[in-house]
Amino acid sequence: MQALTRAMRPLSAPGDARLGRGNLIIPHVAGKNPASRLAKRSKVELIKENSDYLRHPLMEELVNENTFISEDSVQLMKFHGSYMQDDREKRSFGSGKAYSFLMRTKQPAGLVDNRLYLVMDELANQFGNGTLRLTTRQTYQLHGVLKHNLKTVFSTVIKNMGSTLATCGDVNRNVMGPAAPFKNRPDYMAAQKLASDCADLLAPQSGAYYDMWLDGEKFVSVYTEDPKVTADRAFNAHGTNFENSPEPIYGAQFLPRKFKIAVTVPGDNSVDLFTNDLGIVVIMDEADPTKVRGYNLFVGGGMGRTRGDEETFPRLADPLGFVAADDIFHAVKAVVAVHRDYGRRDNRKQARLKYVIAEWGLDKFRTVFEQYFGKAVAPSVPLPAWEYRDYLGWGDQGDGKLYYGIYVQNGRVKGEAKKALRAVIERFGLPVTLTPHQNIILRDVDPAHKAEISATLAAGGLRPPLEWDSLDRLSMACPALPLCGLAVTESERALPDVNKRLRASMAKVGLPPDQAVLIRMTGCPNGCVRTYVAELAFVGDGPNSYQVWLGGNANGTRLAVPYQDRVKVKDLEAFVEPLFTAFRDGRGPGEAFGDWAARLGVEGVRSATAAAAAGGNGARVAGAGRQTAAV
Repeated sequence: MQALTRAMRPLSAPGDARLGRGNLIIPHVAGKNPASRLAKRSKVELIKENSDYLRHPLMEELVNENTFISEDSVQLMKFHGSYMQDDREKRSFGSGKAYSFLMRTKQPAGLVDNRLYLVMDELANQFGNGTLRLTTRQTYQLHGVLKHNLKTVFSTVIKNMGSTLATCGDVNRNVMGPAAPFKNRPDYMAAQKLASDCADLLAPQSGAYYDMWLDGEKFVSVYTEDPKVTADRAFNAHGTNFENSPEPIYGAQFLPRKFKIAVTVPGDNSVDLFTNDLGIVVIMDEADPTKVRGYNLFVGGGMGRTRGDEETFPRLADPLGFVAADDIFHAVKAVVAVHRDYGRRDNRKQARLKYVIAEWGLDKFRTVFEQYFGKAVAPSVPLPAWEYRDYLGWGDQGDGKLYYGIYVQNGRVKGEAKKALRAVIERFGLPVTLTPHQNIILRDVDPAHKAEISATLAAGGLRPPLEWDSLDRLSMACPALPLCGLAVTESERALPDVNKRLRASMAKVGLPPDQAVLIRMTGCPNGCVRTYVAELAFVGDGPNSYQVWLGGNANGTRLAVPYQDRVKVKDLEAFVEPLFTAFRDGRGPGEAFGDWAARLGVEGVRSATAAAAAGGNGARVAGAGRQTAAV
C-alpha cells in the first residue's frame, strides 16, 4: 500500500561498537528526479546518519578543552537544544572568535511552572549573559553559556522539570498553543493539552539526550505522558514508523529540516497558525461543548527564505481537512512521515514541508498523507474569522483567579524588570505562560495580590500594557547582532528606535497618535519572528539596510510582499513619510495599513507614494486619519 521504495543498508561498519543501533532507511525525496537528489544528499544528512542517533562526535568534544565544537558537532548540538555562537563585538585583533552557546528550552503552549522559571532566572545570572530571551515560539533562550558550563546548565534544567531536547535541529520544534489561561474554556484547555501531547509524541526516543547530559541516567520525574500518546507512537499499521529503530518516527536520518506545529481554537490566531508546517484547530462537540469532536488540519506553512534565491519563499498553510479526536496522533504522524520520506535531502534551502506541497499541489499531498493515515480525511469544519489576541493586562481565568499579561519589549527580560518579575513570581508562587509574541503571562493570581503585583512590576519598569505605544505592543524583532551568525544587520537593538521614528513620521503626516500597524524586523531573510505576515516588515539585507515588505495583516492570514530593497536606516523618514501620506489620503473607512497596501498592490502603492512625495504632505483630504480597529 505504501508508495515508498526504501533502500536499506546497515548503518554501522563491521566491528564499530559505537554504531549499529538499527538500520538506516533512506527515503524518497520530492521532485522530478528523486534518485539524483538522493545521490547528492547534503553533508548534514551524513553527519546525522553517522552520529549514532546524535551522540558522536559531540559527546567526545564536549569534554575536551576547546572553547568551541566542530562543525559536525554544531549540527548535532542543535537537536539537543543549543547553537554555538560567536559574539562579533567581543572579538579583538588577533584574539580569535568569542564562542558561547545559546540554550533553548521546550515549553509546549508556553507553560512554565514556578520552579522552572526561578531556575532559568538564576541560570541566566550565573552562567548566561544576565538576561532571559522570550521567543516567538513560547520558549526561553539563554544566551552566553560557555562550553565548560553546558553540562551543568543542561542537567539543571532537566532536573527541574524542564527540557531542551528537540528545540532546534531537524525534528519537531516546540509546539505552540494559545496562551490564554482560561480555566472555564474546555477548548483552550484541550488545545494546550494537545500541544503538550504532540511534543511528547514527536520527542526523540533514542536516549542520546540523557546519555549526553545526565551520563545515561534518565531523570525520573512526576510527569508521565498520556498512555494514548505512547500507544499511538508505537502504532505502525500504515508505514509511519521504522521497526526496530531507537527512533521509531525519525529513523537514523531524522527529518530533512525543521518541523513546526501550532495548536489553537477557532478564531484565535495568536499562534500565527498559518506559518507552521502543521496547524491544528480544536473543534468542540456542539452537543457537549466539554468534549473535543475533532480537529481541522492545515499544512505547508513556513517563513524562511534565502535572499536572491527565487526558489525559496514564505508560504501560508493550506486546509487539509478534518480528523476525529481519536485519530489526531495518527494524523500528526502521517504529516511528519510525508515530510520525512519526501522532503528534499540534497538542498536544505528547499527541504521544508512547504516545498513538497508547493511542488505536488495539495491534492497529491492529501493522497499520500491518506496512505500513511490509513483512511480518507473529512472536509474541514467551517471556522469563524481569525483575530489577533495578545492577552495583555489583567484578566479573569474563570476559576476565581486572575492572570496578568505583561508586555516585554522584544522579549528581552533584563535589569530591574527581571528582578521585579522574579520578586512577584517567587513571593506568590506563580506559574507563567510565555506567549507567541515574546511576552509573559502571570497565572493563578489571587485577586488580593493584584495591587501589590502591579506596583512591584511598575517599579521595575514593566508598565501596564496600555501605557505602551501600539507600535511597540504589536512589533517583534529577532535577536540578530551581535550573536546570531546569520544576521547581516541589527534587529532587536534597532527596533525600539525605529518604532519611535515611525511614530514621529506618522504624527508629522497627520495620522492619529494611536494608529496601529503590525511591524516585524529581522536581521536576515529567515523570518524568525514570522516577518512575512506583518503589515510592515523590515528584513535585513545589508549593514544598516533592510528590504521592506508590505501588505500582511494583524490576523496572520495574508502574506506580505517585497516592496523596496536597500532601505537605509538613515533614510527611514524619507522612505516612510510619503508612504504614510499615501495611506492617510487613500485608506477606506477603518482600513488598516496592511489592508490598504494589499488592496492597492505593489504598483498601486508605488504610484500613490510617488504622488504623495511629489505633492508634499499638504492638506489632509476628507476622511484622512481614521484609526484602525483597536488593538
